[in-house]
Amino acid sequence: MRDLDDIDMQILELLAEDARRAYSDIGDVVGRSGPAVSERVRKLQEAGVLRGFTVDVDRSQLREGVPMLVEVQVAPGRREPVRDALRAAEAVEHVFTTASGDVIVQLSLPNADAYRWLEDVLEPGDVEDVDVTLLAAAEWTQSVGATDFAVSCAECGNTVTSEGTSATLGGDSYRFCCSSCEGAFVDRYEELSDA
Repeated sequence: MRDLDDIDMQILELLAEDARRAYSDIGDVVGRSGPAVSERVRKLQEAGVLRGFTVDVDRSQLREGVPMLVEVQVAPGRREPVRDALRAAEAVEHVFTTASGDVIVQLSLPNADAYRWLEDVLEPGDVEDVDVTLLAAAEWTQSVGATDFAVSCAECGNTVTSEGTSATLGGDSYRFCCSSCEGAFVDRYEELSDA
């Protein structure tokens, strides 16, 4: 995929504001036709820059509860199981993992007893420390305005430039920084598929 240009960035920003906005309306803003916008969106999806269109549900409108942030200092070697358990928990709205490996969740509970809730959700020994912050309000906004996009290689994680390659495997598109990374990834994918 070519590098993202200003029109791609405008399209992404407009979709972040309202993912249901008609391509013709987006085209009016960016100076392109609806079909041209549709083609750009398709290419952004194929490149993995745009992964899908989602619904942002305000859970506070659906049930009562105490909104809070819970920061969990995770025991060594337990980050993935803790993150998976918290992601699957019904009360959780957003999950963040810090660079240090801690996991922060935004959630709403019927009462403010986050410690008892954690005991029910996580295994004994998963947590070293917990910090709970009650929220007065929570607002979630999506924006791409100040972001520089860099597609990562599915094999090595390096930035994919215009010299990169792509492959579609099992219906999913993958981007690679070079043909050798693509070859290694495809070989491993086929080996695992045959197993």
